[in-house]
Amino acid sequence: MLKAYLFPISYAFLTFPIAALLCAVPFLIVQYRKYGYFNKFRGFLLYLFLLYMMNAVYLVLLPLPASRHNTPMDVASVMQLMPLNFIHDILKETKVVWQVPSTYMLLLKERAFLQVVFNVLLVVPFGMFLRYYVRTSWKTCLAASFGLSLFFEITQVTGIYGFYDYPYRLFDVDDLLMNTLGGMIGFVLADWMKNHLPRMDRLDEKVDLSKKRVSYTRRAIAFGIDVCVVLPIIGVLTLLNVKGAYFIVVIIYYIVVPYMKQGQTLGAWIVRVQIRGAGEQLKLKELMIRNGLLYVVWGGLHALLLIVNISGSHVLLAMYAVGLLLLDGIVFIHVFLCLLQRERKLLHEAKSGTRLAIVENKTRDKDE
Repeated sequence: MLKAYLFPISYAFLTFPIAALLCAVPFLIVQYRKYGYFNKFRGFLLYLFLLYMMNAVYLVLLPLPASRHNTPMDVASVMQLMPLNFIHDILKETKVVWQVPSTYMLLLKERAFLQVVFNVLLVVPFGMFLRYYVRTSWKTCLAASFGLSLFFEITQVTGIYGFYDYPYRLFDVDDLLMNTLGGMIGFVLADWMKNHLPRMDRLDEKVDLSKKRVSYTRRAIAFGIDVCVVLPIIGVLTLLNVKGAYFIVVIIYYIVVPYMKQGQTLGAWIVRVQIRGAGEQLKLKELMIRNGLLYVVWGGLHALLLIVNISGSHVLLAMYAVGLLLLDGIVFIHVFLCLLQRERKLLHEAKSGTRLAIVENKTRDKDE
């Protein structure tokens, strides 16, 4: 019986690193948008919840049939709609002699009893998370736990929504009851747990966003979002034979737009950062030096590589590529040194006298 549960759990742990990597950027963006920074404890809880949900889903779905064209189960009905039928199953299968307490331990080896226990335990962490992290009411927890269990049961009885020809597990109303009970047990346990862990509503009390530095991870996410916006536009204009498409788009997006939008591109806005200059108001000259060095000069040299390539001169292309490679090496070393020495400024920031700062959440500040 235990092996049947260990198999899905092992798969959940094996695939968790992949899921964690895929969820990293969305998790970070949500944290940046909502709180202005990434709290490690809050992040740990989110990843713990992700691991739990993967275990829960795998326990419900695995093992899968060998083929999509599976055969029907050898049962009268795929729906068990009699509440508390598990009591009948336990009494029918058990070897326990109720008059002899010493035989009660046999329950721990019996399928019907263990199935009930695991159905309860399956949703206990869900209820704990809802109360401790989300801080929901007991009514919301009750509805959410029932909804999660119903989702599991419908997924099973529909053969993962028609992917398999026939259901490969039963829809059991007792599972709904026990899963929901587990969620409520978790809700009650979270009341004890919150007294031994930091309060979620006080994690940010002593955080001064104006003094927090913008991490390179945050910069990279903003940069990636901006690239996803800019590249398609450059590509379309290039196909339309617009001369200097790269430089036109870059100047508008990285200099004109931030100047008009208080030092923010779309990527910067999403992760809640902005460029700030030496004074209260960001100057156009500061933006031209900062983003000009980064995107017009450094990025432009890479864009010109395509033009050199099209020219057909292999010698010129080789010389240009080697020179660009050397420049990239110098840039890489510079960025690496800035990573090691936090007080060291990136070249485009040092030359322009600008910096990246976290944008305060005005709505949140007003509410507080």
